[in-house]
Amino acid sequence: MIAAFDLLEALPVAVYTTDAEGCITFYNEAAAELWGQRPERGTKWCGSWRLYWPDGRPMPHDECPIATTLTEGRPVQGIEAIIERRDGSRVPFIPYPTLLRDESGRVTGAINLLVNIADRKHAEIQSARLAAIVASSDDAIISKTLNGQITSWNAGATRIFGYEPDEIIGQSITRIIPPELRQEEEVILAKLQRGERIDHYDTTRVTKDGRRVNISLTVSPLRDETGKVIGASKVARDVTERKQTEELQRLLLDELNHRVKNTLATIQAIASQSLRRAASPGDFLESFNGRVQALARAHNLLVQRKMKGAELTDLVREQVVLGAADCARVSVSGPFLILDARVAVQLALVLHELGTNARKYGALSASAPAGQLSISWKMQTDGERELLLEWSESGVPNLSAPTSRGFGATLIERSLEANGGEAAIRYGADGVVCQIRLPLPEESKQSAALHAAPATRKNEPRLDREALPAALRGRRILIVEDEPLVAMEIESLLASTGCEIIGPAATIQTAKRFIADATIDAALIDANLAGHPVHELAAALTQKNIPFAFATGYGREALPLGFRDAPVLTKPFSRSQLLVVIEALLKELAAHVA
Repeated sequence: MIAAFDLLEALPVAVYTTDAEGCITFYNEAAAELWGQRPERGTKWCGSWRLYWPDGRPMPHDECPIATTLTEGRPVQGIEAIIERRDGSRVPFIPYPTLLRDESGRVTGAINLLVNIADRKHAEIQSARLAAIVASSDDAIISKTLNGQITSWNAGATRIFGYEPDEIIGQSITRIIPPELRQEEEVILAKLQRGERIDHYDTTRVTKDGRRVNISLTVSPLRDETGKVIGASKVARDVTERKQTEELQRLLLDELNHRVKNTLATIQAIASQSLRRAASPGDFLESFNGRVQALARAHNLLVQRKMKGAELTDLVREQVVLGAADCARVSVSGPFLILDARVAVQLALVLHELGTNARKYGALSASAPAGQLSISWKMQTDGERELLLEWSESGVPNLSAPTSRGFGATLIERSLEANGGEAAIRYGADGVVCQIRLPLPEESKQSAALHAAPATRKNEPRLDREALPAALRGRRILIVEDEPLVAMEIESLLASTGCEIIGPAATIQTAKRFIADATIDAALIDANLAGHPVHELAAALTQKNIPFAFATGYGREALPLGFRDAPVLTKPFSRSQLLVVIEALLKELAAHVA
């Protein structure tokens, strides 16, 4: 008997014995550790402080499994219970009570083996928690074998990819992989077989209805009890919204880059044109500052409307009615009208030129104290939408028409032509009347192809300053540019070298007519004409073997597909950069002819 108790004492499992009345006669060290105390010999039924059923209800000691076994004469095994120690900690366990009998079969007591199932319970809870996470996750959680066969598929996978579990489990994972990306699966399987984990990487998968979704994928190896890799688990997160946000951010930055460069090119042209036509340094400073301030006021209005446009009344007020004295001499009338950003800036410069002329020589000048200015407009919707604006000055004595065409008149004409409009200026008996017709496009549609990330510019050929004028003299250069001031500057620079200018063309239609009908040696094309791509023009020039370059504030990747290797003149540009590009185009023409 002593040897038997020594054996029980050495067991790592909790064991205790009782007599026929349920009083404890022996317990081992493992039992004392499980109970959290050392009960006195003779303690009845159990050595624990308190017992509970699995659902949390208290279990009286005289109803515990060993008590039932002794009182009813039958073993009660396999049920679960919970021990509470005096320190408040609880331990789940399973009792295995067995009756002890003497040689005659009489019950002499019982032996109870208590199996601590805390670790198992913890594992079950963890497993249940993981199962709940997998089931409720918005991410796709998929498991597969090493040959790519899908073995599990959660609700997140159904939401992202569209397949129900019974449609896809047992199928190959390649069912959701685009054909051109299936080599990814081979790389993944090779890494998994080496026990490697594939951390987050972005890729594309195909849904049940054929859509492509952007996902961030993590792949981990699954191992058996021996550590052998037997499969993989994949967690795929739909990052389409994130990708769209990143793309929008990139487009906005590219658009900002384009707008800034176009604005700098416009200011550069204003400076050059103002200087070229100024009678004195003071005259230049006044005209240049006035035009730049007009540009700044127009941009202030655009910023107020988040660059979506400007209201015409505000535009007139900012460019014409500059002080309290003007209010009594200027009348403004017309319907509420929002102009898009590009048209607003160009019309602002037109109004500034008219207003400056009125202050110097016309109805708002000191020499015309009785002068009056009326600005009115209306919308005409017969067919296309058109703005009809009339600028009418009166009370100007001794008015005479100018003998030469000034920069202001040229700017007004070019600005309106760039938008398909026109201006008719008439010098009456006592004032100037300017009638403006300006087509107004529907909400502009920017081409996604024109909003790409900037690319590294290619090396430009070096400028041969001595040979260049002779090389350009008499060459017919087509200019396609919708920013009037930039077009005027390009025209002036090329004309000064002896080039013959075709255009400038401010619209796709006008440019196509020039390409079809005119003799052209080379062309310079704005890569974005009022939001419209210029791939048609590039294709037409290529078909006629006319070399061309793009002038743009975007990067090379924003150029039309198939033409991204063409020469690029990045706005703003200098005279030498412009001439280098034109020289390179003419060399290309000469090589082609030879």
